[in-house]
Amino acid sequence: MLPTAQHISQVTALKYGDLATAGWGPRLRERFGYFTPDDWYEATVWNLVRPETDWLDVGCGRDIFPSNAAAARLLAERCHSLTGLDPSDNIDENPFLHHRAKCLLQDFQAPQPFDLVTLRMVVEHITAPQEAAAALGRLTRPGGHVVIYTVHKYSPVSLVSAVTPLSFHHRMKALLWEGEEKDTFPTAYRMNTRSRLAGLMREAGFAEASFRSLPDTRTTNRFRALNTLELGLWRTLRAVGLGYPENCLLGVYRRDG
Repeated sequence: MLPTAQHISQVTALKYGDLATAGWGPRLRERFGYFTPDDWYEATVWNLVRPETDWLDVGCGRDIFPSNAAAARLLAERCHSLTGLDPSDNIDENPFLHHRAKCLLQDFQAPQPFDLVTLRMVVEHITAPQEAAAALGRLTRPGGHVVIYTVHKYSPVSLVSAVTPLSFHHRMKALLWEGEEKDTFPTAYRMNTRSRLAGLMREAGFAEASFRSLPDTRTTNRFRALNTLELGLWRTLRAVGLGYPENCLLGVYRRDG
């Protein structure tokens, strides 16, 4: 279910265009042979969306892929239907949706289940994990897939976020990623390990089809010298068989027939 490096390169080309004329960030990552967690997620969803796919994007907000509008537009055109689900008013600004529902996941009632359900940076905000997983089971067709992309509970940024107020999250998101306050929400981290996700999804009728822990060097993305050092640290740790401490989780779960 997870894409190859060739697949990821094809999808990131929609985002960056010709690397020779792209900014320093994409060229630097290409030099190190590194793909961001967003790159992995976008390519994974790209491989799962087909012309017959009825797709539900949970917690979509204003964007399907915030860093790859070109790929989002093409997938929205490719699929049979794309429904966005989000209790935030941000969903009203999403240009890619065919249908939209402004409510919580467990409150959503669909006329028919979906082939694909995606949750991009959503489950860290869920405070009722059993109810959310049960809703995913109800909303996914037998043989369909749920893709969950989230932060790891024990990554440094998550640990800091867990013990600091939301106002601090606003400031750090603006500094490090130029994020807006209206796109920052309280976190709970009740579904943010592989074992926790696997257990919840198994209870809801899913099997883990694929899973990957994705090293995340984007904390320093706005600062070229620091990002070069961070990528160098990632490559060094990988060379000696050690995982990178800051990482994201990407799981694909298949609904049992």
